[in-house]
Amino acid sequence: MLSEEEKEELKAELVQLEDEITTLRQVLSAKERHLVEIKQKLGMNLMNELKQNFSKSWHDVQTTTAYKKTHETLSHAGQRATAAFSNVGTAISKKFGDMSAIRKRHSEAACDDVMNRSHSIGYSIRHSISMPAMRNSPTFKSFEERVETTVTSLKVFFRRRSYE
Repeated sequence: MLSEEEKEELKAELVQLEDEITTLRQVLSAKERHLVEIKQKLGMNLMNELKQNFSKSWHDVQTTTAYKKTHETLSHAGQRATAAFSNVGTAISKKFGDMSAIRKRHSEAACDDVMNRSHSIGYSIRHSISMPAMRNSPTFKSFEERVETTVTSLKVFFRRRSYE
């Protein structure tokens, strides 16, 4: 328990501290106004400061070991992904080439026979391998979905890595 005298001393100290805080706020406000005036005279504005701060911060981030390792890892992963997509493209091109070669190997009589049978359902062998028909085929759609899933997975993976 505090005595009446101690309570009065603490109340007086409290009033004094509140007055000092008010004075310090006024001084700080005056200094902030003076700072703004000086910056205006020097042609500095908030946008320029933000740009400078961002540039400095970005430079600081780029020089960290974590950033360098992440950049190196992502570059390596990007090179691997590029190689993988190139291999897939090569495989697809080879498959289309194989399909074309098989088609050329068929004798004209076999093609005529298939064409004659296919007229009843409204298309010929020559049109069955056309690009629009191929795009609508279940095999192509399945491949397209796999590529999209892979790309999405890679994007998610790289986004997660960039936040770590």
